[in-house]
Amino acid sequence: MKLITPDFYKDFKCIAGNCPDSCCAGWEVDADEKSLDYYKTLSGDLRNRIDSVLTTDEFGNTVFKLTESKRCPFLNNNNLCDIHISEGGEHTPYTCRTFPRFINDFGGTREMGISFSCPVASDMMWNLEEKFDFCEGFNSIPPSLNDIDAELYYILLNSRKAAYAIVQNQFKSVSSRICELLDYGLKVQSEINPYEEANHGIDFIDVFKNPENINPQWVEKVKSYQFNPNVVNTISSENIAMYFLFRYFMQAVYDKDVLSKVKMAAVGALIPAFFGNDSWTVHLWSKETEHSDINMERYKYQLRHNINLSVENLKKYFQ
Repeated sequence: MKLITPDFYKDFKCIAGNCPDSCCAGWEVDADEKSLDYYKTLSGDLRNRIDSVLTTDEFGNTVFKLTESKRCPFLNNNNLCDIHISEGGEHTPYTCRTFPRFINDFGGTREMGISFSCPVASDMMWNLEEKFDFCEGFNSIPPSLNDIDAELYYILLNSRKAAYAIVQNQFKSVSSRICELLDYGLKVQSEINPYEEANHGIDFIDVFKNPENINPQWVEKVKSYQFNPNVVNTISSENIAMYFLFRYFMQAVYDKDVLSKVKMAAVGALIPAFFGNDSWTVHLWSKETEHSDINMERYKYQLRHNINLSVENLKKYFQ
């Protein structure tokens, strides 16, 4: 299988117990079937602990029930995982083994990156000194079965390359580039599938008032927002836009909704301008939104149906 990753992907290292915002706190942890099968082979205190916290969430997934303080029940006082310590990292749930990495498979190609939801990964991408670029290689995983439209896939692949070039054009301000990117998104969308933008919707700031709250710091940032348009014209905002294009653009091969993915890159570049010009702010947004099914589905709906997230209204923030 062909493998595409950002150049800096190989440099990521989890800092475990030293993390300022542990991924083992705030989120429910899905227990995948492979891990559950292994846990059934255990005995003693660890098996009893696991059995006592397994439950089913509203989506029918088997999860570890969090403690009253919203921590994973296996996160000890040193912010380390008792399952990892006892059985090894390979026997922690799949989510735990892979986070903050994300994986997108497109038949014979796998794309892997790291998410802003991890503070270490967020710092890496925020402070990236070299160009946000990619490397290609191969792994031993066979191509996945799929029903991807090959013609659409290659159209999107070339379109994403063009979108990268727009965002990284050093001869224009980042604000100008994002406006151009939005117009380009409209053009590509018109060539793929009809997309009529809505004529109603909640206020722009209300988009960020998520129904599921993970970290109260984000709630406070939304309440106390102040828009600083100059923040957009930084390398950090460019890197944020590149992250969103890499992570989401090609998913349009499944729903033919390119424009919403482009809007996500534009909104991403606005997050530090509204809520705080630092990597911690983007980390908070990502943890709240990208890793909550409830919040993410709501956000996708807003991107598609909210007039205040239309191309013309978003461009006003960059002009």
